Amino acid sequence: MAKRLAVVPLLVATILSGLVVSAAPASAAPIGTTASCYSFGRTLSQGASGEDVRQLQIRVSGYPGYGGVLAIDGQFGAGTKAAVTRFQQAYGLGADGVAGPATFAKLSSLEDSDCTPVNFAYSELNRCNSTWSGGNVSAAQAKANALVTMWKLQAMRHALGDRPIQVNGGFRSVSCNNAVGGAPASRHLYGDAADLGAGVHGFCVLSRQARNHGFSEILGPGYPGHNDHVHVAARSGQLWSAPSCGM
Repeated sequence: MAKRLAVVPLLVATILSGLVVSAAPASAAPIGTTASCYSFGRTLSQGASGEDVRQLQIRVSGYPGYGGVLAIDGQFGAGTKAAVTRFQQAYGLGADGVAGPATFAKLSSLEDSDCTPVNFAYSELNRCNSTWSGGNVSAAQAKANALVTMWKLQAMRHALGDRPIQVNGGFRSVSCNNAVGGAPASRHLYGDAADLGAGVHGFCVLSRQARNHGFSEILGPGYPGHNDHVHVAARSGQLWSAPSCGM
C-alpha cells in the first residue's frame, strides 16, 4: 500500500513540471514587496516612465519640498527623485532617490487595500455625494484627485509627529457647494480640496506646515470665511493666505 501511495507525488511532480513552461517569468514578479493595492515590479529611478512611476508619484506627492508641487505624469524626473529622497529621509531609509524594495515596503505599510493612506479615508473627503458625481470634473477624476490629497495629508501628518489631522470635508457636487455658500470656482468641486479642523495642532500650525506638502492653495485664519478651518487644495498658481498666522 505504501508503494502505491508513493506514486501519487511522482505523478503530481510530473504534471507540475509540465505547467512550469506556462508560468510567468521571474522578472514579472514584484521585487520583494506587494503594496496593498498595487505591485511595483521593478526598481524605479530617474529616467523611468510608465504607470508604475505614476503610482509612485501619487504616494510621494506630499514630499515636493517647500512651495513645490509634484507633477503626477508618469515621468521620473528630477522632481520625482527629490520627492522620493525626502520620503526616504522622513522614514529613515537610505536616501538615494531610487525607489526599490525598502521604499516600496514602507509605502505598503502606509497603504490600505483601496490605495488610500492608512490614516485617511475616502469618506472623510466626501461627505456630500458618495458617487463623486456632480462636480466640475468626472466622478473618477474627483475621486483620483481626492486620493492625491490624502497622500499629501499623510505626509503632513507624519511631519507633525504622526498625530491626527482632523478632516471636515472635501469633494462637493455643485448642489452641495451651493448649499453651503461655496465659491463658484471652489476647488472642492474638483475633489482636490480638504477642510481641516484645529484638532490637536491648531490652525496656524496646519497652515504653515501645509506649505511643505504640495498644496498650492492654503487658506486659513484671517482669510475671509476661514477663521474656523484651514482649507488646502491644488490649483494653478499659488494662493497662500492666513494673515492671522503671518502668511
